[in-house]
Amino acid sequence: MTPATSLFTPVEADLRLLADNLKQLVGNRHPILFAAAEHLFGAGGKRIRPAIVLLISRATMLEQDITPRHRRLAEITEMIHTASLVHDDVVDESDVRRGVPTVHSLFGNRIAILAGDFLFAQSSWYLANLDNLEVVKLLSEVIMDLATGEIQQGLNRFDASISIETYLQKSYYKTASLIANSSKAAGLLSEVSRETVEHLYSYGRHFGIAFQIVDDILDFTSTTDTLGKPVGSDLKSGNLTAPVLFALAQKPSLEVLIEREFAQEGDLEQALALIQDSQGIQQARDLAAHHAKLAIEHLAVLPPSESHQALINIAEYTLSRLY
Repeated sequence: MTPATSLFTPVEADLRLLADNLKQLVGNRHPILFAAAEHLFGAGGKRIRPAIVLLISRATMLEQDITPRHRRLAEITEMIHTASLVHDDVVDESDVRRGVPTVHSLFGNRIAILAGDFLFAQSSWYLANLDNLEVVKLLSEVIMDLATGEIQQGLNRFDASISIETYLQKSYYKTASLIANSSKAAGLLSEVSRETVEHLYSYGRHFGIAFQIVDDILDFTSTTDTLGKPVGSDLKSGNLTAPVLFALAQKPSLEVLIEREFAQEGDLEQALALIQDSQGIQQARDLAAHHAKLAIEHLAVLPPSESHQALINIAEYTLSRLY
């Protein structure tokens, strides 16, 4: 399996610049926030979102170099993503992310909430300074979608009656909206045609949904070491994802365990065994493959280039994480 970072070769130098800039953008006027930002932006992570923005920027600007606005958009995208992770970790009470302590476990909940708010505010300020109203609208919508997705997930905990459609809508809000809208924004900054802009949005949307489904499958098939969190933690917290929803159709007894919120000893282990014994994981794999394929089809509008190929490879790599 190709490591994610080697897929980003065309924008490797751009991503190095991005990492340096992110720390500077947060500024050191607030020592604790700066320490939180340093911790966040230094924690590695795959940087998939800004990489996609930079690759689309390069794939749509073949005759010339990408502009400072393209670079700033990539930075804003990563800031919004990081802000949402800080808040998610507080909500989920996660002590570790990507194998390193979370902001709230180091600095406390109060600082973590403020650090997330600060990053959202900073990203909005830099967004306004791009002086492109359509791009501002797109990325502002993302911040609303992130909150909507989190609320939807909270309201649907342990609800075994939710449909795959509801799950996909939540996956769009929580993951795909940022990738879709920042992909579209990169196209707008490159001044490509309306038709191409919509294809770029669709690439990001289908890629984001595939990416989320794969993450949700790995919650059942990966190891704690690889995930950086306990296996089955989504299920335990009542977040019912594609493998569970597909398994529910085949294993009615699973519903009883979910409805009583795994209150009895051995309930969670029994639920995990039922999911493994069903076609749920395979059906979720098929759904992820379907969305990855659609994402790649939407790239056909771009002329051939190294960056174009990298965007295809990233969609294929997402699926390869399952094997």
